[in-house]
Order: sequence, then structure tokens, then C-alpha cells
Amino acid sequence: MSSIRPWRDIARRTSRQIMVGKVPVGGTSPITVQTMTNTLTSDAAATIAQIKRCEDAGVDLIRVSCPDEASTAALREIVRAAEVPIIADIHFHYKRALEAADAGAACLRINPGNIGSSERVAEVVRAAKANGCAIRIGVNAGSLEKDLLEKYGEPCPEALVESALDHIKLLQDHDFHEYKVAVKASDVFLAVAAYMQLADAVDCPLHLGITEAGGLIGGTVKSSIGIGNMLWAGIGDTIRVSLSAEPEEEVRVGYEILKSLGLRTRGVRVVSCPSCARQGFDVIRTVEKLEDALQHIKTPMSLSVLGCVVNGPGEARETDIGITGGGNGKHMVYLSGVTDHHVHDADMIGHIVKLVEAKAAEIEAGTSVSMDVAHGKAA
Repeated sequence: MSSIRPWRDIARRTSRQIMVGKVPVGGTSPITVQTMTNTLTSDAAATIAQIKRCEDAGVDLIRVSCPDEASTAALREIVRAAEVPIIADIHFHYKRALEAADAGAACLRINPGNIGSSERVAEVVRAAKANGCAIRIGVNAGSLEKDLLEKYGEPCPEALVESALDHIKLLQDHDFHEYKVAVKASDVFLAVAAYMQLADAVDCPLHLGITEAGGLIGGTVKSSIGIGNMLWAGIGDTIRVSLSAEPEEEVRVGYEILKSLGLRTRGVRVVSCPSCARQGFDVIRTVEKLEDALQHIKTPMSLSVLGCVVNGPGEARETDIGITGGGNGKHMVYLSGVTDHHVHDADMIGHIVKLVEAKAAEIEAGTSVSMDVAHGKAA
């Protein structure tokens, strides 16, 4: 059956599916969004509070760092409190991986090469098997093995992929196959090229990310270019947006990337203009207030907010709720793409929020369908 809009189609790479706790990763399962806590894992209360904020933002998986025994000791309480699977981030000391697996981690993030001897890797694999843990092989351009740096002279796609394949072999030699792989770099070109090569070489799920991407704005741009490029090419099964920002912001940016490509839908998709002298209301401040006021909406739907009638009616025809600026503080409201009524400045924010909440309730009840579904923009 041919697609209605073939220019929107993304041919996703076929990969094996693994389970990270209760969450499937790879295969035909939805691309998952994850983040990482930045609290001391040994402070269970602070870590759990941060996890709850990320869960409210829609996170699917959360990674916590386990650098010491105090962290793995707190992990059991953290795992019990979390609603999403917890991934334990392990470096260097294989015993932390054993402790994390026993504490209930759904996945261990390791570099098999820096865990130590083959026997130590075997111990980690035995612990993972015994506890139903997956493993994420995390290759990073900033911590490549010395022999590969000597061989290639610098971090390059071939070096990252060779490192990943070497690590995969370590796990496969121990008959372990519940793994996913990342080959991250802070350089967008390097990361994308490495992932493209790796995607052709393996059938396991791929964890995408541009590492050390930067602050909220710069890091969002770099991540959107890099992760978006790969997702558009059909590569990637789970993503982490690495920002020097709070983890819940990483989750929101991750979802926005997926929403822009029609790969996941969650919450309100906002279409808004950059504003100009034609605007009938303060578009920038209105959008800021609406995005904040609508964070609790999880139902996939769309809202257009445009300051004038140049593009406003056209965009409103494509969205569930729309508003276009008019004169004298009186603005047109569209429902399901059709002009419906006017609203005045003073009532606008609260009125739009109520309309969105009502539409979301109708969609959830099955009495209405989002315009994004009708126009083929939903996942």
C-alpha cells in the first residue's frame, strides 16, 4: 500500500529487539527517550526526586552513575521508587556492575574494554544474565583505547566502530546478546559518520547521542542536527540528548526531535510564528505561557499560535486548536481547522488552555481524532 505522503516516510533500519526492564528497545518498538541524573546517586532522595521530574516530562529510561559502593548501595531504593527502568553507568570497577545488577538495574552501561580481564567481563555477563539485565556498550571519542588512537592517529569513524566491534565480540564470546551500542562524539560529523558505519555492520539496537553537546541552546542545535540526521536516515532505537541543563530539559528536547520527524508523539505540538510588526498579540510571551501551562497534557495533539492572518488561517486548518491575531485585541479561534469564535486578549491564555484540555479529553475518550492523525503527521 503506497503512502499518502511518501515524502514524510522514514525507512527505519531493521534491528534486533532487546528488553531494558519492561521497555522494548529496537525492532519495531517506539524509539525511546532517556536521560541521566546529575545528583549524587548515594543521595537516594535527591536522585528519586529528579527521576520523578523526568518521568513527568515523559522519560522512558533513566541512567544513574555508579562510581562507588555508596551509589550501588542506594540503587535498590532508587529502582523501587522509579516507574521507569534504571540503567547503571559503570566505569572501570567491575564490582560496581555486579552490585548494580543485584540491586535491580535493568541495564548496565559499560565499556567492556575498561572493565578489565576477560574473566571480569565474564563475571559481569553472568551477573547480567542472572538478573535479567541488558548491557549498553558505550564507546566515546573522548575515551578511545590507546592502541586505536595509535593505529588511526586520532578519533575517527573507523576507530569508533572498531572499538564497538571489539567490545561486542567480548560479550558475544560469553554468549551474551542482550546489548545495545553507542558510538558517541561531541563532533557532529564524527558521530554521524561512525553511527552510519556501525549501522551497516551490526544488527543490534543503537543508542544515539551527540555527547558533550553544550548548553541548552547550543546543545539542542547540535543534537537536533546530529540525532535528527540519523533518525531521518532510519538509524536509531533510543536517544539521549546530552545538555549542560537539567535532565528533564534533555527529555523535552528529545521528544521535540522525535515529534518533528513524526516518530513519537506526546503532548501538544505547537506551531507558532516568530512574530513581527503585524502581530495582533504578543506571540513570544503567549507561546511561552502556553507551553508552560500545557506541560501536563500528554495526549498527542496540535496547537497553532500565529500573530496575524497572513499564514494563520492556513496553519490553523492543519491543527486541532488554532488562534490568529486580529485587531483591537480580538482574535479568531479555530477548532479542528474551522473558524469557530473570537477571544479577547485578557481571556486568551486561560481560554486556549481549556480548549486544549477539552480536546485532549475527547481524543482520550475516542470521541475525536487529532488533526495530526488526519493529516498524517502523527507517529
